[in-house]
Amino acid sequence: MSRVALVTGGTRGIGRAIVERLKADGHKVAAGYSGNEDAARATAEELGVMVVKGNVGSYEDCERAVQAVEAELGPVDVLVNNAGITRDGFFHKMTPEQWSDVIRVNMDSVFNMTRHVIGGMRERNFGRIINISSINGQKGQIGQTNYSAAKAGMIGFTKALALENARKGVTVNCIAPGYIDTEMVGAMDQKVLDAIIAQIPVGRLGRGEEIADMVSWLAGERAGYVTGCTLSLNGGQYLVG
Repeated sequence: MSRVALVTGGTRGIGRAIVERLKADGHKVAAGYSGNEDAARATAEELGVMVVKGNVGSYEDCERAVQAVEAELGPVDVLVNNAGITRDGFFHKMTPEQWSDVIRVNMDSVFNMTRHVIGGMRERNFGRIINISSINGQKGQIGQTNYSAAKAGMIGFTKALALENARKGVTVNCIAPGYIDTEMVGAMDQKVLDAIIAQIPVGRLGRGEEIADMVSWLAGERAGYVTGCTLSLNGGQYLVG
């Protein structure tokens, strides 16, 4: 069945792979973005999807974005909270801005976006909320106390919201990717990247398409019995029981 899907951070990296897959699945898809006009234009033209601009750290921007999507495509059935940033640094040197920027974009955004679609999902007795966390929200990472805190918070958010909405046909799940072959990861120093790959049992970086495959399944009709879960896609780098 065709649904309306909104993917934040949907014009680059993992987000774009998710948008492409959901579009291929037959859904009407909107890709959210914050500022990269070239990437947004390319996504709209190449994938034939709606793009919607806004700051996910702003409650009002998120409200406007949802309203725009619903006016053009219809009520949002599938929300993928994917937008995120990094502002790395050791905690004892971290500025308040480094902390608050990451918490606002990576964690507050999940509230900001979800709050504007959850009511409609409950009324229609169907919804799929999929939060893109991180391996570093599960195990922590040096130089990323802000990012790890935000991504760990997404996991707790997922569990609680899943319990609140299970009887309304709304599932809430989380995906925690490991290191994925995106532009951001590719910009890392090669020696650092080689050291990371050496720690991954499958011996390679993940692909955006592999995350998109899991989102596709969680967004589907057959995933109605799966909720409150965190799925670790990290090539065996960190095993969670």
